[in-house]
Amino acid sequence: MKLRAFLFAVILLFVPACSESVKEPAVAGTFYPAEEKALREMVDGFLAKAGKFKGAGRPVALISPHAGYQYSGQVAAYSYKQIQGTDINTVILIGASHHKPYTGVSVYAKGSMRTPLGNIKINEKTAKLLLNDKANVVFDAGAFEKEHSLEVQLPFLQRSLKNFTIVPVLVGTPTRESFRHLTDVLTGVLRKDPRAIVIASTDLSHYHDDGTARGMDNSVIDSVSRMSYEDLEQKLLTGKGEMCGGFPVIFTMAVARNMGANRGELFKYANSGDVTGDKERVVGYAAMGLYKTYLTAEEKTLLLDIAKKTVNDYVSTGKAPEVTGDNPNMLANGATFVTIKKHGELRGCIGNTRPIMPLYKSVIANSISAAVRDPRFGPLTKQELKDIKVEVTILSPIEPLNDIKDIVVGKHGLVIVNGDRSGLLLPQVAEEMRWDVKTFLEQLSQKAGLPPDAWKDSQLYSFTAEVVK
Repeated sequence: MKLRAFLFAVILLFVPACSESVKEPAVAGTFYPAEEKALREMVDGFLAKAGKFKGAGRPVALISPHAGYQYSGQVAAYSYKQIQGTDINTVILIGASHHKPYTGVSVYAKGSMRTPLGNIKINEKTAKLLLNDKANVVFDAGAFEKEHSLEVQLPFLQRSLKNFTIVPVLVGTPTRESFRHLTDVLTGVLRKDPRAIVIASTDLSHYHDDGTARGMDNSVIDSVSRMSYEDLEQKLLTGKGEMCGGFPVIFTMAVARNMGANRGELFKYANSGDVTGDKERVVGYAAMGLYKTYLTAEEKTLLLDIAKKTVNDYVSTGKAPEVTGDNPNMLANGATFVTIKKHGELRGCIGNTRPIMPLYKSVIANSISAAVRDPRFGPLTKQELKDIKVEVTILSPIEPLNDIKDIVVGKHGLVIVNGDRSGLLLPQVAEEMRWDVKTFLEQLSQKAGLPPDAWKDSQLYSFTAEVVK
């Protein structure tokens, strides 16, 4: 017995201890200092000079540049200043693969990543949720071996947050499946964990003269500010704008928009020429935050006034009013419905469920459609204008409905999809008609041209709304 115990102890001496896999830094000493003290002092100095945006609380997501610290470090600090000292505990980092081409997305799913400031643990549980072979989302450690786009974000996180983990995501050539899978899963992660955040890593235009670069970069920043990733994608495809992390930003904007973000805020813009003095070949950098903001009472009244004037002008003259202004909430993309009632009865109701145009333009377009293009009614006439009332409904993002027990009549609107048929009912309809949940679902099914009980075998979605009367 003693001999067996002795032999077992000897064997243990020769068995290597299990150790956590650690991704070593690839650009320490080139993109940023390799010595701990120098790096800490540099990052802290950048953060000390950065300003904090006094806006709508903590951002849903951030955008940060990834060049060498001497060029973009001060700009990046403005993004991290917004979350410095907060209780964020999970950071999903999304960047572009600069060195290894591949289809889809790679997620670093285990171990930790090292910088001169120490190791940062991978949130393995969340990382594994993202992996999906069919959607081309895999763990390919080789994609991260030389990559700098995520690594340069890490020291800023280490000096801004305390107890946190990361989920590093590198985008190669994305597919429709990888986009849909990643945005859906990350939306679910953020909905379940209010202490999680997504950070996209990107630089802007590359190697144009200062004037050209600023024009292109301002155009890209405008699309992000309006939360229009469709517009951004078009600019990138046509060369009107440039982002070396374009797809990571589009992924991030899609997730943020699912979370209700409706506005992008620019914290800081600069280009390499501001540092080097060379204005002939510059690279652009922006620090931005994506926020969920709420309309003020004055802004709601303005939208209602726009709707009323649009209906009146278009029915009277055939022309829509010209609306101008620089209110960022009005310029941000939004989804709205406009409802017209005559003597309390529905006279027209048209809207858009996705935020594909600036909020005020959505109201104008839907006001015209509700007045003269609702197929259930004839065009509104001048004689009827004195008898109508107009209301505007601003929609939240539409989410999958997992349980009908979650439906609150008067709070939730519903969407049904069954094959090529679909229907939508606004939350105020169920409230005004005094329906219970079952009746609401039956009426929704019939609105889509389906049997009353079709909701049982259909895809259901819900949303909330602000109704302005």
